[in-house]
Amino acid sequence: MNAQPQKNYRITPEEYLELERNSDIKHEYFDGEIFDMVGAKKNHNLINTSLTVNLVNRIGNATCRVFSNDMRVKIEKKSGYAYPDIAVACGDLEFEDDQLDTLTNPIVIIEILSDSTEAYDRGDKFAYYRAIPTLQEYILVSQNKCRVEQFTKKEGRMWSMLYYEEIGQVIKIESIDCEVPLSDIYQWVEFDKKSNDTK
Repeated sequence: MNAQPQKNYRITPEEYLELERNSDIKHEYFDGEIFDMVGAKKNHNLINTSLTVNLVNRIGNATCRVFSNDMRVKIEKKSGYAYPDIAVACGDLEFEDDQLDTLTNPIVIIEILSDSTEAYDRGDKFAYYRAIPTLQEYILVSQNKCRVEQFTKKEGRMWSMLYYEEIGQVIKIESIDCEVPLSDIYQWVEFDKKSNDTK
């Protein structure tokens, strides 16, 4: 889903959690600012569903759990809370408190790009996510063309990047022992006819 900032409105993390747990609308939170979450369009929702189903069915590590859309993730070092499109955690699930609504140990985070948030997802939001010690892979999926970008954590602060742009390719998510064909990710998606990037 997409995030839109609320101007000139700063609160503490504690105030944010109290607000969020009593709100009918989801918000993300970074460094004192809250961001309204707005609804996603058709392609976004279809991709999210396909990815969730494929991950659940294909993950080789039986201890892994897949969370889609509604699981809040805490970013400790950046005083942040986000709602990734998909988050995967393995082994013992760790939460901020006994409410069990804020995951602290995701291994994989996937964001489905939109026109309004693509720059943010690639830039500041990726920087926030990199502050999560357990995070091993960050995956960006285009909803407008056949394109998936995979960032994998290496030693220290190094991250490598692979991209996939052909419908016959298979993305290998090593940290959770999972392979997902792009043809499955995009199986229900109809791209804009003006796009010539689908293969």
